[in-house]
Amino acid sequence: MARLNQIIAIEKGIKSKSIQELAEAQRAIAKPALLAGISRTYRPKDEEGEQLPPESKKVQIKAEEILRQTTEILTKLFDITATKDWTNCRARADVVVEGQTLLSQVPVSYLLFLEKQLVDLQAFLKKLPILEASETWNFDASADCWATEPLQTLKTFKMPRNHVKAEATEHHPAQVEVYYEDVTVGYWRTVKFSGALPAQRVNELLERLDKLQQAVKFAREEANNTDVEEQRIGQRIFQYLLG
Repeated sequence: MARLNQIIAIEKGIKSKSIQELAEAQRAIAKPALLAGISRTYRPKDEEGEQLPPESKKVQIKAEEILRQTTEILTKLFDITATKDWTNCRARADVVVEGQTLLSQVPVSYLLFLEKQLVDLQAFLKKLPILEASETWNFDASADCWATEPLQTLKTFKMPRNHVKAEATEHHPAQVEVYYEDVTVGYWRTVKFSGALPAQRVNELLERLDKLQQAVKFAREEANNTDVEEQRIGQRIFQYLLG
C-alpha cells in the first residue's frame, strides 16, 4: 500500500504533466483545419471530357477523442489529489520534545503551518536586542528592567589661578601668568538601564526553538508515513459530466 509521502512525491509531476497536456489539447482544437476533412471526386459531363483525380483530406483531430484524452488526464489528477486530501484528514502525529509530548495527534496540514511559523519565529529571535557585554547587569525590580551598578564620577570646575613669574620692581610691573586648575565641585552617580536581554536568555530561546523545530519535522515525517486512502473521484465526476 502506498504512503502519503509517496503520493505527495508524485502529485507535483502529475499536476505538471496534466497542465502541459491540457494546453496541448486546447491548442489542437483551436485549429479548425485539423478538425476538417474532405472527399471530392470528379465526373466529366461526357466521356470525352477531361478526367481529374479525386481529392481527399482526412480529419486529423476529433473533438470526441480530445475529450476522451482530457478525461483520462484529469481523472489521474483528480484521483491523486483526492487521495492526498482524504489521507491528510487522517494523517496525524505527536510533537515530542525531549521525551515529552508537547502536542498530541496534530494534523499534517497544521504541522506544515507550524514548521513555517517556527522558521519566521527563529528569524525574529535572532534579532532580539542583547545587553552590552562590556557592562555588569543586574535586574532592577523597581524599574522592571536591567541596571548597572552605580558609577560615581567627579564634576569639576576650572578655577583660574595666578602664577607670579616675576615680582614687581620700581621700573617693571609684576609678570603674572593665568592658569586654570580643575576643582571638584560635585559628584555624578550614574546608573544605566536597559530593556534588552542577556545573551544567555536569547541563546536558551534559540536552543529551545531548535529542539521544537526538530520535533515538528519528525512529526511531519511520521504523519506523512500514513497509509493512503485511495480515492476514485475522477471517474464518477466524468461519468456524470459526459453522460
